[in-house]
Amino acid sequence: MLELTVEQISMGQTAVDKSAALRLLADKLVTDGLVAEGYLQGLQSRETQGSTFLGQGIAIPHGTPETRDQVFATGVRLLQFPNGVDWGDGQIVYLAIGIAAKTDEHLRLLQLLTRALGETDLGEALRQAQTPEALLGLLQGAPQELALDAQLISLGVSADDFEELVWRGARLLRKADCVSNGFAAVLQQVEALPLGDGLWWLHSEQTVKRPGLAFVTPDKPIRFLGKPLTGLFCLASLGEAHQALLERLCALLIEGRGSELGHATSSRAVLAVLGGELPEDWPSQQVTLANAHGLHARPAKTLAQLAKGFEGEIRVRIVDGDENAVSVKSLTKLLSLGARRGQVLEFIVEPGIAAQALPALIAAVQEGLGEEVDALLHETLRHETPTAAVTLAVVEIIAPGLVAPADGSVVQAIAAAPGIAVGPAHIQVPQAFDFPLRGESIAAEHQRLQLALFAVRQDLEGLIQRAEAKAIREIFITHQELLDDPGLTDEVSARLDHGDSAPAAWIGVIEAAARQQEQLHDALLAERAADLRDIGRRVLAQLCGVETVTEPEQPYILVMEEVGPSDVARLDPKRVAGILTARGGATAHSAIVARALGIPALVGAGDAVLLIKSGTLLLLDGQRGRLSVAPDAATLQRATHDHNTRTERLNAAATLRHEPALTRDGHAVEVFANIGDSASTAVAVEQGAEGIGLLRTELIFMAHTQAPDEATQEAEYRRVLDALHGRPLVVRTLDVGGDKPLPYWPIDKEENPFLGVRGIRLTLQRPQIMESQLRALLRAADNRPLRIMFPMVGTVEEWRQARDMTLRLLEEIPIADLQLGIMIEVPSAALLAPVLAREVDFFSVGTNDLTQYTLAIDRGHPTLSGQADGLHPAVLQLIDITVRAAHAHGKWVGVCGELAADPLAVPVLVGLGVDELSVASRSIGEVKACVRELNLSDAQHLAQRALTLGTAGEVRALVEAQTVDARLLETL
Repeated sequence: MLELTVEQISMGQTAVDKSAALRLLADKLVTDGLVAEGYLQGLQSRETQGSTFLGQGIAIPHGTPETRDQVFATGVRLLQFPNGVDWGDGQIVYLAIGIAAKTDEHLRLLQLLTRALGETDLGEALRQAQTPEALLGLLQGAPQELALDAQLISLGVSADDFEELVWRGARLLRKADCVSNGFAAVLQQVEALPLGDGLWWLHSEQTVKRPGLAFVTPDKPIRFLGKPLTGLFCLASLGEAHQALLERLCALLIEGRGSELGHATSSRAVLAVLGGELPEDWPSQQVTLANAHGLHARPAKTLAQLAKGFEGEIRVRIVDGDENAVSVKSLTKLLSLGARRGQVLEFIVEPGIAAQALPALIAAVQEGLGEEVDALLHETLRHETPTAAVTLAVVEIIAPGLVAPADGSVVQAIAAAPGIAVGPAHIQVPQAFDFPLRGESIAAEHQRLQLALFAVRQDLEGLIQRAEAKAIREIFITHQELLDDPGLTDEVSARLDHGDSAPAAWIGVIEAAARQQEQLHDALLAERAADLRDIGRRVLAQLCGVETVTEPEQPYILVMEEVGPSDVARLDPKRVAGILTARGGATAHSAIVARALGIPALVGAGDAVLLIKSGTLLLLDGQRGRLSVAPDAATLQRATHDHNTRTERLNAAATLRHEPALTRDGHAVEVFANIGDSASTAVAVEQGAEGIGLLRTELIFMAHTQAPDEATQEAEYRRVLDALHGRPLVVRTLDVGGDKPLPYWPIDKEENPFLGVRGIRLTLQRPQIMESQLRALLRAADNRPLRIMFPMVGTVEEWRQARDMTLRLLEEIPIADLQLGIMIEVPSAALLAPVLAREVDFFSVGTNDLTQYTLAIDRGHPTLSGQADGLHPAVLQLIDITVRAAHAHGKWVGVCGELAADPLAVPVLVGLGVDELSVASRSIGEVKACVRELNLSDAQHLAQRALTLGTAGEVRALVEAQTVDARLLETL
């Protein structure tokens, strides 16, 4: 039987080609008396019959059956070729094993080698082996210890996408000397394997020095290939060193415990699960910073000097912060924390010095680090009266001096969900929760929290099952994810471990996270704080045993400070006539849910509405954003008539939705649809769209964890054009940046992102991205009608740069029916319309942004957004300038903002000469019906009168009056 021994191995051989290598092997076999001199011919003949390349850098040359009589004794000889030998077809051999066998004994050797090498490529390791013993160990599959320790675990790393996380894992392996430079590039080419529970796996044998496993987790949720990514394994594979780990990991996944790894907060927890080398626990302790000006230079210097007196590592972090712990001995690192008064600091200290260092550090902070400090109220409650009960209101107290709106008054609010609703007010004031700050015991509080979380999860699951609207289901699925968010649950657990009660720990973390969300520049994201507080309130109610308020039996108007999505979804539309909130914006989740349920809603009405007496009759106009308090009989009668009339008009409009929109005197207005993805195209066409007037391509980019490549984009655009069946497609190029950044394109923080790098400004700074998108659009067109418009253009130079780039690509990818235009969203573009109209093919007015910039009101502002009305005469003046300039040069103008779907705005826009209105699919039928009711000359006269008015309210009153007069004439 053939066996491998170190005596059979010759290290560091060289050969210019396979023939030379075979000659060396034959000479070695002859010299050692194993074969006759003619055996070389047998080795060469065997190679002509089929290559003896085994794979993984190994070849096993042997003779043919005809040369067995030249074998004197069974044996093998091994030659290492560190520089490699080309064995044909690009196969490189680093180790040639020459076999002399009288029978088929070499098959046994082949079996042993195959089993030992498994599926792992050991070529690089064989090439780098320095001794026969090391080489033999590799061949025999000698077990090598898998490097897996705290140095190879990195949790909560700052990474924006999958590639950056891969680079982080590869860097850990490089620092541990497991791999050579370039391992990250190797991993980037490997197909990632999803393990479930948000865990992913990558491995390679290339450039590996010794087996090792790195595990990294991101500091925020990441998605890859449409799936969650909470943790990534990067394996430097060599031999079978990782087999035990794989078995352990498989068992963990089968048990459904994979989330323990993705949500782990310490390397020790990961190593305990995977079986790695456990480090010593580092003791930690928390203390609240009481310095009036926070941890500024003087107290930070005092703290750093104190830490330097201890021989060992000391780190500190802000408990509610996002940053990792920093060295206390570094003054600059301490200052970078930006710790403020009232924030909780956690010191983490090397075990050997913890007994002395921790008490000294905590005492120094409590004493003010050289400054006079006042005691903090919650610190006093926490440490001096741990069993005291406190009352915590989830929302702020209503400001003193406010009075309820008087009977008969009208309150202007923000229209959140259309429709008219009448009913008695049902006031739900913020609930108060009484609970102790300190817990009974750590174990008991953990159990209380888990029971409450389980109950809320079950409740949410019921809401998801009962929800008919997709928008509602998705919101509650998000709420379920919030319950399992390690960024929240781990922090709550940490507070419980330090003695907090379950309610105090839970709501403290929720409130901190909600406040942080509210500080974001993006108004849409900031409003998600309501979701955090909503789920926070639900769990807190479970913990405190507080029952939710029972709604009245008769139909009513729900009045609240801010309605959470779960509050809305629990309501029966047959019993809840409408919703009125004191705060919030039209983009809040509660507003989305209300629209999905068909419940008329007003938001942002002001805190005074919370003082309305329960039972007071309220009238909500969800179209105009008006609240009538205790309206008289005549007002109610008009509202009922308006409601019935609108219902009849909507039903009639739906029947005629596929008919063209022609005024009474035959003037045609095109009605297109606004969509965000290809899946919405068919719905738009079914609703009567004559084309797509706005394809928001940024949604395609937002759906990916990295920039979608050209092929991905082309496929998406092609699906839209296919579904349009020859109807025109108007595409807005990528409109991100500033207020809506992409995670994989970090942008420097801007004080005012609405005035920063967004839209065309961003894409011109990244021409490769813009060119890729333009190529994808041109290739997808296939000579179908394509209109490309550039967003946020404010100067002629920006337009020309974008146009020239497109024209250059058009020479490469010609199409027959292409128009290029810009969006009018910036006042400067409207004022430059007479110049731009000579060069563009069309204008499309984005009234949302144009209104925002013209009136200097953030359209997402919770209290001011109601004043950002696109029917303001200043906005209408800019639209008028744009239309007159375009028509003077034979160009068309569309409106794709929310104003295009406003029934009161349609007559004005048509009268101003707008050629196309692009709206949400559900509004197409109604907008077409509005156009059909008009006479062009009357609409033109109306528009000119509107331009002379001073406020949006006056314009709306004018249109309403003319509409009423027109309908009265119809009845005569």
